[in-house]
Amino acid sequence: MRQPHTAVNRFALGIVGLALLLAGGWLAATGTVVARPLPSWWPAPAAGHRLLPAPDRPARLRGEGWWTPSVTAAAIALTVLLACWSVARLRSGRSRPLPLAAPGGSVRGRALAQALTLRAEAVPGVARGRARVVPRSRRRLEVRLRVWLSPDTSPDEVLPALCAVTAEAGTSAAPYTAYTRLRLSAASHRRPHVR
Repeated sequence: MRQPHTAVNRFALGIVGLALLLAGGWLAATGTVVARPLPSWWPAPAAGHRLLPAPDRPARLRGEGWWTPSVTAAAIALTVLLACWSVARLRSGRSRPLPLAAPGGSVRGRALAQALTLRAEAVPGVARGRARVVPRSRRRLEVRLRVWLSPDTSPDEVLPALCAVTAEAGTSAAPYTAYTRLRLSAASHRRPHVR
């Protein structure tokens, strides 16, 4: 399940990227070479207006022939790098298959997390649970297990069984080393409201 703040971050990143893309397109399209075929209603900067005014540019760079191509190449490289990063951020929600020790064997992180959740919920005294498996490197898994205990259940009663469940998950992901974070919470004592 995607966290709400992640969706907001991606939305904000998309809006900022779109604004920068439109601003860059406007600046590129209003140049003297491209601006001639544009319609008369197209907003253009004032005559003689530059993005960086001449006094602000270093004097030694004005006459150099390499300045414009190198700035253009750096801007293109930065744009491609940020586009690749944005695509990687958008695809980060999908889990890649984790190869297992058995030849040709693999398991998806979500399937392992779902199995871990079901095993944790089967422990007596556990009301519900949620697991997440995140591959951090080639041989390291981060397992986050959150468990809500039933009312009047002590953490001491369920902790050995939950440790056994997480140890079993670590051995089932054999070539990976699993680092587990276990969080115990108490289920709320909700009383029915009379209307």
